[in-house]
Amino acid sequence: MIVLLSRRFAGLILTLIAVSLLIFTVMAVLPGDPAAITLGTSATPETLAALRHTMGLDQPLMLRYGRWLLGAFTGDLGQSYTYGVPVGGLILERLAVTLPLAVFAIFLSIAIAVPLGVAAAARRGGVFDILATILSQMSIAVPGFWVALLLIILFSTTLGLMPAGGFPGWGNGLLPALKALALPAIALALPQAGVLTRVTRTAMIDVMHEDFVRTARAKGLSRRSVLWNHVVPNALVPVLTILGLQFTFLVAGAVLIENVFNLPGLGRLAYQALNQRDIIVMQDVVVFFAGLVVVMNFLVDLSYLAIDPRLRGREL
Repeated sequence: MIVLLSRRFAGLILTLIAVSLLIFTVMAVLPGDPAAITLGTSATPETLAALRHTMGLDQPLMLRYGRWLLGAFTGDLGQSYTYGVPVGGLILERLAVTLPLAVFAIFLSIAIAVPLGVAAAARRGGVFDILATILSQMSIAVPGFWVALLLIILFSTTLGLMPAGGFPGWGNGLLPALKALALPAIALALPQAGVLTRVTRTAMIDVMHEDFVRTARAKGLSRRSVLWNHVVPNALVPVLTILGLQFTFLVAGAVLIENVFNLPGLGRLAYQALNQRDIIVMQDVVVFFAGLVVVMNFLVDLSYLAIDPRLRGREL
């Protein structure tokens, strides 16, 4: 088991390095000079050259990457050109909004999708199954930002029950903060709930056709007992895969939703950095998003080993 975990962890580190190098290279070759954007069109060549030297833009690409990688391992992600503060602090500050939003949305997605998928599979071909399939397909097809606008019109403008945007900060109390995140979380969760419902239903139906399920029914176990004690636990592997992917999507894919609701999260930071051509912030945020995907896939793989002991023996 230790050998397996060591091999997986080494693969994780190598993947993170390869991804960061790819992103660093892509960011370096993008058109536009951050120094020229910072100084404006009236800057003299001497001033432009001096600022490029200060930013380290006149150094070879691999040397810049090596320094950035060394700094990343020590927690130094560089200095923002626009804000003039360490990027690591910016990411942590914005993560305090994006991470709770993603967790809120994933819990909503699970609360909606798993019971709906299980019930649809248990009543396969019935009216409930057809309605669940239609609803899940509709939630997948409707864009999240459009759902966000509808939620604002209904709950903020018309009913006046929820704030239309902004974030009061966690220091002003848990309830106001959660209230500000409620509508964005719903807008993020609904499309993901549709995907998770379909995956849960399909996984449940596949397991229901297994021999051990027929054996359990032949032994006289009730339908409910077979469903929750035998079918649901064995259908968790594909559901866990989707949950891992959904969480990373909710963190990295919140750019539109955070801009609709004017939330100071990582998605809005990435959008602002793109507009301001703040390469170091863009680069670090994109690497963070990519690293989160890699780490979540690693954790999902480990969860497979915890759920199904047969996989451990196969890997070893």
